[in-house]
Amino acid sequence: MDCNIPLADRIRPENLEDFFGQEKLISKKSFFSNAIKNDSIPSMILWGPPGSGKTTLAHIIAKNTGAEFIILSATSSGKKNLAEVVAKAKDNIRKNKKTILFIDEIHRWNKSQQDALLPSVEKGLIILIGATTENPSFEVNGALLSRTRVFVLEKLTEKDLEKIILRATKIINSADKNRIEITSEVIKFLAYMSNGDARTALNVLDILYSQKNTQESKPPIGGLDSKNGIGKISIEKIKEVFQKTHLLYDKNGEEHYNIISALHKSMRGGDADASVYWLARMLEGGEDPLYIARRLVRFASEDIGLANNTALILTNTVFDACHKLGMPECAVHLTHCVIYLSKSKKDITAYEAYEKAKADVEKFGNLSVPLHIRNAPTKLMKDLGYAKNYKYTPKEDSSTQTYFPKELEGRKYL
Repeated sequence: MDCNIPLADRIRPENLEDFFGQEKLISKKSFFSNAIKNDSIPSMILWGPPGSGKTTLAHIIAKNTGAEFIILSATSSGKKNLAEVVAKAKDNIRKNKKTILFIDEIHRWNKSQQDALLPSVEKGLIILIGATTENPSFEVNGALLSRTRVFVLEKLTEKDLEKIILRATKIINSADKNRIEITSEVIKFLAYMSNGDARTALNVLDILYSQKNTQESKPPIGGLDSKNGIGKISIEKIKEVFQKTHLLYDKNGEEHYNIISALHKSMRGGDADASVYWLARMLEGGEDPLYIARRLVRFASEDIGLANNTALILTNTVFDACHKLGMPECAVHLTHCVIYLSKSKKDITAYEAYEKAKADVEKFGNLSVPLHIRNAPTKLMKDLGYAKNYKYTPKEDSSTQTYFPKELEGRKYL
């Protein structure tokens, strides 16, 4: 087994039977499966989180349709590369052969580059498979989107990841006499820490496997034992690798809440430097930027409120930027926002006012709306006294007019 190729690529399945996860998408009766079976694959966009199987599905499609499979990365390719693919596709047509063009991170191609795809897709010269982690409604041109089918991939479950990890270890051990040993408990832990990302799980396994092969007669390191040609992978070693590569950040557990709390309190306390640090811890650990952006929108009213109304405008704008750009681009927008919120004056009047009003709602229940501030769209309602004696403030003195239910008159929440 060539260890210079990433493990995720070395063990990539070639058929749907070995593909774990996305059961709804690849079930035997699904459109997707029938399209592969009948060799009638349409141009498509695969939309899903990192490590959910987009690239693997594209490889399986190509393997089972006999088409030539060409891969472009949107981060390092452009119109010139596309022109070369189109020329190759025309040559394939003369040979009665199909061409599948897989564009990874297609959302990173600009409008002009995406437009250049249209003629070839429209004429059926190439079958386009675009992969994206971003909402294609925002990131893929409407004209191109209308000529493709969008398939949504879900985040992989821990059970899916356990199957993928187990399959990987079996393949490694069948190709290497110096096998690795991993217990079901360790597999579960690696699946849990990988947070739905198969590539993360396989990269960690790959690092541990590579360490075993380079240890030779050296003593065990961090729980990895290569004695007698067997590499025993431990939970401790997995933690060590995650700390080095993904900063051991559990997005669903206690550390998640500890760090968002640290960010919130650092901003509240006006420490912009600490706030940026905790932001970086979350983002580099793989946190969803939209989760952070939502918390910042909340912070703008809860902690800053009336002291600076512009904070709410900025946080909403940053949320929108995160939604459109995603990581890593939106990291600077979040940093900008976190620094601004940290340095802004704080006022919790709005937060406290709502909490006091909420307490009265819970205590007094459904108090009646005073008749004079009810709307009266019908004659019957007018006859019943709705809107009677209401004073219209823009045109008359309403200084003595009350607006609370009778039981709460005189209440002050501010």
